Amino acid sequence: MLGFVSLLMDISSEMIHSLLPLFMVGTLGASALTVGLVEGLAEATALVVKVFSGALSDWLGRRKGLALFGYALGAFSKPLFAVAGGLGLLLTARLVDRVGKGMRGAPRDALVADIAPPALRGAAFGLRQSLDTVGAFAGPLLATGLMLLWANDFRAVFWVAVIPGLASVLVLWLGVQEPAPQPGARRGNPISRAALRQLGPAYRWVVVVGGLFTLARFSEAFLVLRAQHSGVALAWVPLVMVAMNAVYALSAYPFGRLADRMDHRRLLALGLGVLIAADALLAVDGHWGWVLGGVLLWGLHMGMTQGLLAAMVADTAPAAQRGTAFGVFNLVSGGAMLLASVLAGAVWQGLGPAWTFIAGALLCGLTLLALGLRQPRPA
Repeated sequence: MLGFVSLLMDISSEMIHSLLPLFMVGTLGASALTVGLVEGLAEATALVVKVFSGALSDWLGRRKGLALFGYALGAFSKPLFAVAGGLGLLLTARLVDRVGKGMRGAPRDALVADIAPPALRGAAFGLRQSLDTVGAFAGPLLATGLMLLWANDFRAVFWVAVIPGLASVLVLWLGVQEPAPQPGARRGNPISRAALRQLGPAYRWVVVVGGLFTLARFSEAFLVLRAQHSGVALAWVPLVMVAMNAVYALSAYPFGRLADRMDHRRLLALGLGVLIAADALLAVDGHWGWVLGGVLLWGLHMGMTQGLLAAMVADTAPAAQRGTAFGVFNLVSGGAMLLASVLAGAVWQGLGPAWTFIAGALLCGLTLLALGLRQPRPA
């Protein structure tokens, strides 16, 4: 049920996000650097909020209420995109939407970890991620059809996106039952210095590696801009996100199951190799087929690594601190996403699209070096 909640919200969000860079540049007159700043701030906001929502879910011993509030915020932000007449209101809508994502993300992931048997955590996170990503490619596909039907009317498409957002809130409210908390469990401050010290070196290693992964993989908004730069017709550009997320959805569950049986560092290294290949194809100027190949490999990298990293957080964090652990992990990733998106926008504007993806490949090499460092064992 949590997977279907994510599916519906992703349909809503990706209908907007697959068009948003084009709306900002073409309708509101923003630059590529501005797109990078807005995307970086939005994603960093979501990931910073996850620290507090995750810690609060640990302290309360309850997770569904926080997740429900986060999904409701996301749903009620959608009309703001449709009425935005300038960058100020659009940025407000993007930040409210991402605050909602931050509120729901860590409690939801901790809930998955609480329920899933340890030997099947990779498969569990992969299954939820796969359903989530079905929504992430259904949304752009629907946006493409509506743009063709309604002669590139961005705002009309944004209004339609309100419907699946509200449906996701309803499914979570009625369809998800949270396990009862353990009786007599004492809940201390989950972000005190003593509590954070209990998140040991194995967990901290996962946090560092996850941050480097995010630094090497900047916002997918630049895939959309790359497709437009290659000469794809405006109405067809959202299919870039459809293609990426289709591969992501198809690969997340099989690679999640593989993660339960394979050395985690080896699978992460393979995922980085795929991302380097994606960057190489996206750096090539010319036919749109190069862009499509890079986008497909980008989605494969996501399917190989994102559920795996979530399972690694769950494996290395104490059960009573899982919400906090996911929150801190995503705080570090949020800082990396902000830095990566701003740098990508600056490189794009200063040196051109090709060098944006060349820089991403170089950062992948740095992450591969970090994977070579010895991984501490969980306590």
